[in-house]
Amino acid sequence: MSQVQIAMCQIDTWVGDITRNQQSVLAYTRQAYEHGAQVVAFPEMTLTGYPIEDLALRATFRHAAYEAANVLATQLAREGLGQLYVVVGTVGTDHSNDKPRNRLVVLHEGRVIAGYDKHFLPNYGVFDEYRIFSSGEKTCIISVQGVRIGFAICEDIWQDGGPVAQLAGDIDVLLTINGSPFEEGKSSARKALAVQRAQEVHAPVLYVNQVGGQDDLVFDGASFAVDTTGSVIAKAPSFVECITYVDIDNTKLHQQATTIASEIDPDQETYSACVLGLRDYMRKNKFTGVTLGLSGGIDSALVATMAADACGGANVHGIAMPSQYSSDGSKDDAAELAQRLGATLDMQPIEPLFNAFQDQIHVQGIAAENLQARIRGVLVMAKSNSDGLLALATGNKSELACGYSTIYGDAVGGYAPIKDILKTRVWQLARWRNAAAAEGLRLGALPIAGSDEEIVSDLPSDGIVIPVSSIEKAPSAELRPRQKDSDSLPEYAMLDRVLAAYIEHAHGRADLLADGFDERVVDTVMRLVDSAEWKRRQYPLGPKVTALAFGRDRRLPVTNSFRE
Repeated sequence: MSQVQIAMCQIDTWVGDITRNQQSVLAYTRQAYEHGAQVVAFPEMTLTGYPIEDLALRATFRHAAYEAANVLATQLAREGLGQLYVVVGTVGTDHSNDKPRNRLVVLHEGRVIAGYDKHFLPNYGVFDEYRIFSSGEKTCIISVQGVRIGFAICEDIWQDGGPVAQLAGDIDVLLTINGSPFEEGKSSARKALAVQRAQEVHAPVLYVNQVGGQDDLVFDGASFAVDTTGSVIAKAPSFVECITYVDIDNTKLHQQATTIASEIDPDQETYSACVLGLRDYMRKNKFTGVTLGLSGGIDSALVATMAADACGGANVHGIAMPSQYSSDGSKDDAAELAQRLGATLDMQPIEPLFNAFQDQIHVQGIAAENLQARIRGVLVMAKSNSDGLLALATGNKSELACGYSTIYGDAVGGYAPIKDILKTRVWQLARWRNAAAAEGLRLGALPIAGSDEEIVSDLPSDGIVIPVSSIEKAPSAELRPRQKDSDSLPEYAMLDRVLAAYIEHAHGRADLLADGFDERVVDTVMRLVDSAEWKRRQYPLGPKVTALAFGRDRRLPVTNSFRE
């Protein structure tokens, strides 16, 4: 009988902070050692963080990462951990052409004993590895206590054939380290793929995934293992750093199940991804608080609530900037939200500033509406600059798609937490957050990767976080009398269906008409989306949560005359 215990460590790495990443490996390896594991596995590009983009092309960076692996091996041995097999990702060099490589190394007894370079380099969606790395050519198998372990890196298991197929019959377990970003519905696809590969290689598959936010990507962790029967034998929770242990016995077809985290609600997944993206962007860029405009509407209410979950309500600084067109209800909703979150609220009426501008430039119509939005943007950025706060943009994906925002106005900011959330989904997530609050879920206690300090913010006694009126009232920018979003856009229920088909499924005009959408609606939406590309290029970063987000996923020319 040959048995081995493998520790799957899903950790939150910091791009470029090699020393910090080394320390994380050491800390988690100590825990794994105490538990009795023999193999300790970490995510893709552990030491460098992921994705490193063009940092990989910098020779000094590659040299630092190379040295870090050797230093880490020595540190492990010095601490009495040398007998473990520690699997980490880093960046290597292809000495035939001096190009970087996405590399896995195995550390044991104070040195690097094995290495494996990623074969398949993704070049779609958010990935751009083909232009950065060169491909590996060889497989890698090591034996630990009589158990043969084969390796793969992320995309290698998504492609048929290649190194995974070559391992069939030669291994007792396939260990793949991953930097797989979150998107809605992706977890089921990962599992189905792992089951397929387990059956192909006749061995269990262990899928170790990164957790945490990096710019516009969020990694959900959710590491897992399946055996050759397709059974899940281990599953880590989503959005938290943790270790999950797997016991492999190569004499058994059915492996013993260990820890299996429960599935979470899809709304909770998406909400948690947005919060984690914001929290990590703040931590990794050294922000301790945020500022944003609080209008009393649903978008700013949801963003403020996410921010309170990310950094604590006391670190959320809202600015209410009513104009002469703002309703008393909107002002009241903004004040109620701030009170419920424990956030500060600064009241800054913009009518005096608007009148001062009008005395000089005398604009009318849409220019006057945009002027109000830009005054608000100036006030938000002034607060950001003066107090060292991260300014948040509150626009949603529907508005971003149609250009229903003011460049240098409500589009200003350093981060946009709901930029990949359609308007109808905004309402859905707001209702979920209130329902979660009613069930007693504390702010700052969501299942997301923890910050350096505990985040605590007490819920109101009635369990409601977002004012119900903010959710139920008709959306309006309140930049002119009796204005509603539906004056300029199709109703959101229809708009979001067309946007999903046009953007995420790349349906052209004929396709959209064949889908059954009204011709006038199709022409309106296509015109709005196509003419707003220049705005989207200037919009802040925000977390990708859908299959196709604006930015890295969708790259269209700004100057574009094709309309079919």
